[in-house]
Amino acid sequence: MEDIGIVSTIGYAKWLDQQFARPLSKPSAWAWIQTQAQGGPVSGGQIDAAVWRRLISGPDQLRQRVVLALSEILVISAGQLDGVSDPTSMAGAFWDTLEQHAFGTFRQLLEAVTLSGAMGAFLNMRGSKKVNPRSGGQPDENYAREVVQLFCIGLVELNPDGSSVLDRNGQEIYTYTQEQVTAFAAALTGWDFNLAAGKKQQDDPAFATRPMINNPSQFSTGDKSVLGTVIPAALDGPAALAMALDVLCNHPNNGPFIGRQLIQRLVCSNPSPAYISRISAVFNNNGKGVRGDMRAVVTAVLLDPEARLPAAGPASGKLREPIVRFAQWARTFGMTSSDGTWQIGNLTGSLGQSPLRAPSVFNFFEPDYVPSNSTLGDNDVTAPEFQICTESTVVVYLNYMQSVIASGLKSSTSVCAPDYSGELAYANDAAGLVARYNLLLAGGGLGADTLSMITSAVNNISVSAATPEAGLKNRIWAAIFLIMAAPDYLIQR
Repeated sequence: MEDIGIVSTIGYAKWLDQQFARPLSKPSAWAWIQTQAQGGPVSGGQIDAAVWRRLISGPDQLRQRVVLALSEILVISAGQLDGVSDPTSMAGAFWDTLEQHAFGTFRQLLEAVTLSGAMGAFLNMRGSKKVNPRSGGQPDENYAREVVQLFCIGLVELNPDGSSVLDRNGQEIYTYTQEQVTAFAAALTGWDFNLAAGKKQQDDPAFATRPMINNPSQFSTGDKSVLGTVIPAALDGPAALAMALDVLCNHPNNGPFIGRQLIQRLVCSNPSPAYISRISAVFNNNGKGVRGDMRAVVTAVLLDPEARLPAAGPASGKLREPIVRFAQWARTFGMTSSDGTWQIGNLTGSLGQSPLRAPSVFNFFEPDYVPSNSTLGDNDVTAPEFQICTESTVVVYLNYMQSVIASGLKSSTSVCAPDYSGELAYANDAAGLVARYNLLLAGGGLGADTLSMITSAVNNISVSAATPEAGLKNRIWAAIFLIMAAPDYLIQR
């Protein structure tokens, strides 16, 4: 309620400015993971704890929300970092990289992601070497392909409004060819982890926080190219990479390709061409001649008329991601960790999704996904989050939330629990309690029928005069659970 009061007083734009001005939370995810290890081995679950801790308790709420969005566009998966002795710390350092560059320029962000050890391990740029005439070895093409296809340009040429550019025969125009991927891969050779001299990974854990370095002996010789632009042979590895990223980040697809996905992650699943076009224009120029200003792009996405006053109909809004639902509940009701270890874990099996746990570089869901056999499908409405909305994920989400809303998360040594003490004063009035949570959780978006049904259910929970607290808690738990199960809540507008 305090946050709502602040926004109501100062307005959206000033609230965003305050959020942009908040410093990075300390310690970083990587540094916090090291404190949890306490001299022993880092466990795999500590990456989940580190990220949930930041999403739930971080004071820089906007930054954490945008970083979650970016982590689903510039994807790594914590469980798939090959050749890394401590993938947990490496994944934590990747989250830190996204935090550090979330509000800079897209060019700076893409370079930091490209040279992060986590991305190097995930998409095999780390260790990619020049052609070996004896063995027939070739540069690895994985990152060269995905950085173009998924991270900045996409498969086909786009107009500023996100529609496909068509040739004279009415066919889409592909942004790259296989030959161009092969040529680009040569420009990405020679990169490896930046280990201290003479140290192994286990002896130098901070290497995870450092950008990769280039080994000239493994960098391809001769001219190279990116999307048909020649990279002269005279350029060394870092200079060749810089030139390649300049080409990628000046491609006209950047604005509609990245802008549309940020709209999808932050506002609505099926943005109009006009909305995408407005964001593309801000991406191209923030008003001061700067291209790819992420702060300006995020501001434009969140303050656009279609974000503030969405239209009605099946194309409006988005299905809330399970991660966002869980984090919203935990933040709203002040979840804390009894011993500071935040043992929440990988919730993929409980929610259908968990931060930095995407099954592949294609994320949890694809931005162009259209649900089949549905009203959305009949209207050709993109709804990416529905790709992980199945009979089983709906059931496990409901079962899990019913449990944790009432009991929190308990391990053998700690408890992560919300604080409902301040809510008891509202629980005698069922209608008032439901109205309160309608505002806090659903932004006042529940329909009259939903409010009536939930209020009736809550009102039927008896409160004993002798032991009122038990009944009041049951009312609180039921009101929260039923709202978080309601379609009016699950679809955010």
